[in-house]
Amino acid sequence: MPDVIIPGPAGRLEGKYTPAKNATAPVALVLHAHPRGGGHMETPVSMMLYDQFKARGFSVLRFNFRGVGRSQGSYDQGLGELSDAATALDWAQAHNPGASYCWVAGHSFGAWIAMQLLMRRPEIAGFISVSPPTNMYDFTFLAPCPASGLIAHGDSDAIVPHDDMIRAMGKVRSQKGITISTDIIPGAGHLFRDHLTELETSVTTYLDKRLPEVEREKAEPGPVGKR
Repeated sequence: MPDVIIPGPAGRLEGKYTPAKNATAPVALVLHAHPRGGGHMETPVSMMLYDQFKARGFSVLRFNFRGVGRSQGSYDQGLGELSDAATALDWAQAHNPGASYCWVAGHSFGAWIAMQLLMRRPEIAGFISVSPPTNMYDFTFLAPCPASGLIAHGDSDAIVPHDDMIRAMGKVRSQKGITISTDIIPGAGHLFRDHLTELETSVTTYLDKRLPEVEREKAEPGPVGKR
């Protein structure tokens, strides 16, 4: 798991990167929680997401947003952080030119950034969104949501109540053939302290079901397969 330094829009971005053994393996990008709330690339949720994709043969990158750890720059209300994420994905793709597709995963603020990136990058085939902050940010940009994915949320989340998330995401339209799956995890809070194992099980179950479907869709003949 080598340390990497990525030239970013506001200076260097500090990251961790594990390349896949297969030159055509997909790429995954993991985005951490809010920089002002203690989020960074080494939090338990970020590391778990990273390890899940690594275990499935992805080339995986996680990094610190601007102003976090050794990443240069300062917090930019989400605008700069979206640019950071796009730059990081560009870097990962440049190092994996044969990658068959990409996934994004994010926790809280990182989930909001990840889903914005999803709308801008048609090569992204799926997402994992943990504790999306639907009561803090507008998610109506998902109009419609272009890729299937999982939303995992704790039913004891005091920062983003799960019923608020369900209400907000219930208004999101999706493209034909796209499914947004939701898993509400009993007893879990926003950071999944003491419930990381349950979150890992949720992610594992979803990826093991969804990834074979993505592989089949990518293998289908035709101009453009489902995402």
